[in-house]
Amino acid sequence: MKRLAAAMIISLIFSICVIDYSDFTKTRNSLEEGVLRLHILANSDSEEDQRLKLKVRDAILEECPYLFVNADTPDEMMKTAEENSDRIKSVAKRVISENGKNYDVKCEVVNMHFDTRVYDEITMPEGDYNAVRITIGEALGRNWWCVMYPPLCVPPASDPTELSEYFSESEVDMLTKPVKYEAKFKCAELLEELSEMLTRE
Repeated sequence: MKRLAAAMIISLIFSICVIDYSDFTKTRNSLEEGVLRLHILANSDSEEDQRLKLKVRDAILEECPYLFVNADTPDEMMKTAEENSDRIKSVAKRVISENGKNYDVKCEVVNMHFDTRVYDEITMPEGDYNAVRITIGEALGRNWWCVMYPPLCVPPASDPTELSEYFSESEVDMLTKPVKYEAKFKCAELLEELSEMLTRE
């Protein structure tokens, strides 16, 4: 009975949303698979540790801007990230040492969940993204993130004209017009929750 009710609710949501769910999810999945986030967690929320986090960020963005220049596919992107994780870690450790700290540093290439995040003129939708994740010390402080690949950490790269160099027309639309997709994302979330409920039974 619960399965029948859930199936009816799913059908109703489809009817109410009136969306091309297949195209929508294809675009969202393409974004998740083709983007590499940079995620840095500070040791704590103290002003000193937060400043240190930003210094680590600045050094990484300054010294590693061309790592992915030859990465044309998600697989190449991930391979490049994994091959350069030690290099990125060494940059972070050097900055931390130069600032008089001996915090431990971890640099991992992971797949992790991100809430919807706004970065300059673009909005990255909620989802599970690959990320270079740097944790400093206890990693109990506020985080900082950006898109490492394509190279959107530099503000000018968030211009729609620049975005078209890296993303499809439908992806650019999703990144730059979040209000247009709010209902679709909500519908997707509801459908995923219902699907999980059916799987658990």
